Amino acid sequence: MTGTTRTSADLDPRRRKVLFRSWHRGMREMDLIMGQFADAHIDQLTDAELDTYEQLIEAPDRDILMWLTGEKEVPSNYDTPVYRRIKAFHTHLGPINV
Repeated sequence: MTGTTRTSADLDPRRRKVLFRSWHRGMREMDLIMGQFADAHIDQLTDAELDTYEQLIEAPDRDILMWLTGEKEVPSNYDTPVYRRIKAFHTHLGPINV
């Protein structure tokens, strides 16, 4: 069970792969964070933004989680507009699985 709420039928192969990778991270918390963002935005990302997103999802889950929670400073090479969109997408006003 992935949790995804969107179909990948309308996506090109690259975006399908990124969507799948977003929902299959290794840590369930990161599946929810990255997967929900990808569900909502994968079809809207430009090719350049998709490049940036692909680089970000290659970072270790624990690092990304610590950056998002403020436990660790975000390295400058990951502190991109795409990263900031992910952080803004998850406002933590409610349960993350909603």
